[in-house]
Amino acid sequence: MFHEIVADPGELGPDELYERYESELIAVVDAHGIERAAAESGVDEATIRALVDGESPDLDHTEATALLALDGDVDVDAETAAELDRDALLIGMTNAVLDVEALAAEADGAMEAREIQSKVEGRFPMTLREFALLHATIQERSP
Repeated sequence: MFHEIVADPGELGPDELYERYESELIAVVDAHGIERAAAESGVDEATIRALVDGESPDLDHTEATALLALDGDVDVDAETAAELDRDALLIGMTNAVLDVEALAAEADGAMEAREIQSKVEGRFPMTLREFALLHATIQERSP
């Protein structure tokens, strides 16, 4: 799960955290091969090739968890991993005493409060880059 990849995500900016996530995904793809990773995760092969080629494709968070779930160290399926990541955001918001309006302001207006709430609740898709932004922002404000 992405919320467990970096020991202290609050020490990194969103872009650096996203780069760490991408590095982890590339390592998983390298271990399995592009074709096998695409077949087993359901993620489009062209998207995986773009990832490996350093093009930073706009990965959906759930797609990214499907790739991450190919790693033998991840003991849950992709959907459960995505849910646990979203739960980690909610728990982090509680610990940091951030509501969605405050989080939207802290995230430099990259997303509106309603959008954040819908994405964290899993009602709207969230990209991996958005997850990194929210995770880094929340953890930076956590005690």
